[in-house]
Amino acid sequence: MILLRWVAIVGQISAITVAQRMYGLQLELGLCYLAIGISIIGNLIAIFVFPENKRLNEAENLLMVMFDLLQLGFLLTLTGGLNNPFVLLLLGPVTVSAAVLTTRSTALVGSTAIILVTLMSEFHLPLLTDQGFILRIPDVFIFGNWVALVIAIIFIAGYSQRITLEMHAMSDALSATQMALSREQKLTDLGGVVAAAAHELGTPLATIKLASAELMEELADQPELYEDAALIREQADRCRDILRDMGRTGKDDLHMRQAPLITVIQEAAEPHEHRGKIVHYTHDPDTGDEIGQPTILRKPEIIHGLRNLVQNAVDFASHNIWIETHWTDDTISIRIVDDGKGFPTHLLGRIGDPFMSSRRSAPDKSQRPGYEGMGLGLFIAKTLLERSGANLRFANGSNPYAHDNRQQKHSGAIVEVIWPRDTIDAKHGQNAVPIGLNQQVT
Repeated sequence: MILLRWVAIVGQISAITVAQRMYGLQLELGLCYLAIGISIIGNLIAIFVFPENKRLNEAENLLMVMFDLLQLGFLLTLTGGLNNPFVLLLLGPVTVSAAVLTTRSTALVGSTAIILVTLMSEFHLPLLTDQGFILRIPDVFIFGNWVALVIAIIFIAGYSQRITLEMHAMSDALSATQMALSREQKLTDLGGVVAAAAHELGTPLATIKLASAELMEELADQPELYEDAALIREQADRCRDILRDMGRTGKDDLHMRQAPLITVIQEAAEPHEHRGKIVHYTHDPDTGDEIGQPTILRKPEIIHGLRNLVQNAVDFASHNIWIETHWTDDTISIRIVDDGKGFPTHLLGRIGDPFMSSRRSAPDKSQRPGYEGMGLGLFIAKTLLERSGANLRFANGSNPYAHDNRQQKHSGAIVEVIWPRDTIDAKHGQNAVPIGLNQQVT
């Protein structure tokens, strides 16, 4: 803000000097330099009073912008009002406020700018030449300038505010997506670390158990020491059991980087299978049974993205959710369907945008008072799955606004996720996971 004000001060001094020296305009230099001097004093105070790392809050930003707007309005009033072409500079503070301030503050700055433009159209000091002629444009152009400025203030403020809000929403949503992916990756890595720890600690625990057993035999005639040796063996067995339970998910080796398609889907849906809704797993009849199913990459973004889609389906389903899989030589697809009311038709093209609750309505609030959707779930799922190479399609099984209370199968929302097979296939193509060399067991 200080830098912008210095630029404005230099520009104002240059404009007044050029107008007086080159074009011979008679200006109220005392009042003009008074307005500029106040701006210079304000900047100097800000430089010496506030530290360089000072960040202005909402109120301080609003005062700064209002000061610049009023100072510029006063200077334009002294130099012809709407007859002065530099009146367009009034759009600067309005644009800055729309980019950094809230909607209420932007509306206040915009309203003040419109009031200033209206007052300057009637009340201003005229521009005089050396010969005493008044430089002015016809009244119809004054009115045209006023209308154009008012429209520009409203449009630019509204447009800048909308763009800024969308950028902030997208930034927040991407941060949430990154946090979700990071959490899923940490959980996956943690499972591998625990399994590896269980494997590596097995030998020393077995040694402790063996040594404690020998001590128990030698200390059979010393009850107190025998109890201590028995306690050591008991605790070693307990450590073994704990590590075995923690390591059941498997070691982070090459085999954990891939899994059958159905297994990955069930892993993603498992946290939501016991929430009062029935999850059905079905397969395309043309694909036969599960024997020929593909093995895919077990990526955290795939699991977390599918989990969010299943959660959304469970949240809005009446009783059932169907997860259908289909695969060919070229594609792998998953379709998630519920028997709820479906997506609102007018929002189908915007599903996946951040901070947009897609199916939240008044009846839903009464049925699920604890649910507060912000649209981030579908955004995170869409972002993560597209990152893995998938394309997503959103549709309805029936018209959500039809007055038919009968619940039909597959009548709710439909989300279809389609991958080119070579992007996630763990057995064939460029992403095939190598089996690796057998490790010697000692």
